[in-house]
Amino acid sequence: MKELKRKLILEDGSVYTGYGFGADSECVAEIVFNTSMAGYQEIVSDPSYTDQAVVLSYPLIGNYGITDEDYESRIISPKALIVRDYNDFPSNFRYTKTLSELLSENGVPGISGIDTRKLVRSIRDHGTRRVLIANDDINVSEALEKIKETPVPHDAVRRVSCKKRWYSRTSNPKFTVVAVDCGIKLNIVRMLNRHGCNVTVVPYDTSFEEIRLMNPDGLLISNGPGDPEDVPEVIDLLKEARGKLPIFGICLGHQLLALSAGAKTYKLKFGHRGGNHPVKNIETGRIEMTSQNHSYAVDEDSLKETGFTASHINLLDHTVEGLSCEEDKIFSVQFHPEGAPGPNEGEYLFSRFIENMER
Repeated sequence: MKELKRKLILEDGSVYTGYGFGADSECVAEIVFNTSMAGYQEIVSDPSYTDQAVVLSYPLIGNYGITDEDYESRIISPKALIVRDYNDFPSNFRYTKTLSELLSENGVPGISGIDTRKLVRSIRDHGTRRVLIANDDINVSEALEKIKETPVPHDAVRRVSCKKRWYSRTSNPKFTVVAVDCGIKLNIVRMLNRHGCNVTVVPYDTSFEEIRLMNPDGLLISNGPGDPEDVPEVIDLLKEARGKLPIFGICLGHQLLALSAGAKTYKLKFGHRGGNHPVKNIETGRIEMTSQNHSYAVDEDSLKETGFTASHINLLDHTVEGLSCEEDKIFSVQFHPEGAPGPNEGEYLFSRFIENMER
């Protein structure tokens, strides 16, 4: 029988002991949970999880391994991964390595054997907190001191954004889109290509003057990690771009659009993460199942006098899930339309972006 060799210690002093996989290292991170039943490779390669320790509520993880075609980015973003049962013997003809091998290569520790039901309920009831993942010989007082001494980072977007522009072209393109990379998922780029767009992906701190010289038909602001107020470069860009180009914001891009118009954002108790969040489209009355990953939300009361109206509402907690300004051909959503949990509810948003560029 394996020995329990890794500890998870929350800043409130609670301790969970389990088995180690992935990298043999320790880290301090913000603990969050994800309720998806599949897609752990997409989760660990989503830059929006930067600086977070992710608890997967679905119990069996690792059973189909890692495949080269399924990455959302080449950045393995979480600081740690926490699961109930880890399977290191995948059954999948497409797999090229195990999840543990991927985490080990990227310095990400994993811990299994944890009562994830209890841990998820703790996060739900008491909110996200900071946590230390370490070997089992550490004591609680030492762990709490390490958590206290570790500063909270505020440069996550800078770390995950591309360092120079890159291109993704499609055959017979109709439009050219500039995508501002705040931690962009590759499937967003694929969806734009599928809808007939050549895409130029640029770093988060690219100026509007540089973008204007590229002569794009539309501007997309991507998802990404952290507090939207930590990204003033993109907020300033959006202030200049409003009314000059059709704009589509996704997740962090949605929050940044709101801030650029003078609205406010706030941190949620435990965020939205998973592929099963019901959202009401106010414009059509339809209920859409959405894939989400964020810690912050737009304050609905602060939208007055911004020119934006709420287009979508989360049915679980009534937070704003979408914004629209028809006059300026701008819209955004808090969820991930490329995540396809429905599986096709979100595709109309890319079509709407195309229509705005056509108009």
